[in-house]
Amino acid sequence: MTDHVAHILDQWSVERPDLDVSPIGLIGRLHRLSARLTDELNNVYRQYGLAEGDFDALVTLRRQGTPFALTCSALAGSTMITSGGMTKRIDRLVAAGLVRRRDSESDGRSRLVELTPAGRELVDDAFTAHVANEHRLVAALDATERERLTEIVTNWLDRLER
Repeated sequence: MTDHVAHILDQWSVERPDLDVSPIGLIGRLHRLSARLTDELNNVYRQYGLAEGDFDALVTLRRQGTPFALTCSALAGSTMITSGGMTKRIDRLVAAGLVRRRDSESDGRSRLVELTPAGRELVDDAFTAHVANEHRLVAALDATERERLTEIVTNWLDRLER
């Protein structure tokens, strides 16, 4: 395969023939693929006036089901950012009218972040476009390739996270 990463591997084979640099091929291509996929995903989010993190917060709330609400800390944990970072994100989404903060009915000390009707409508539209975009992005692979790649990446990730 002749691509940017192959060129890098060729250079290292000359400069450091004593090293097996083959992992650079896989990891370098995965890194480039990840960056490309992120760009392609962000293009859709921008069409809805959202940044990647905003989309992540909204779909996290949406997939909770009715009443589409979580505590700030649960939302932060689900999206893997700090609660301080989540507070700033929520502030932006509140200002945009997509979420609101409300007191928890079950815990008087807790506040919930909840989708507004406008937020639910926007996230449903954006998520529909997002899923269509992801179908477009994986269409370069046939069903067998997608299944096999999913299995490989799932197993690899599982081993790294242990």
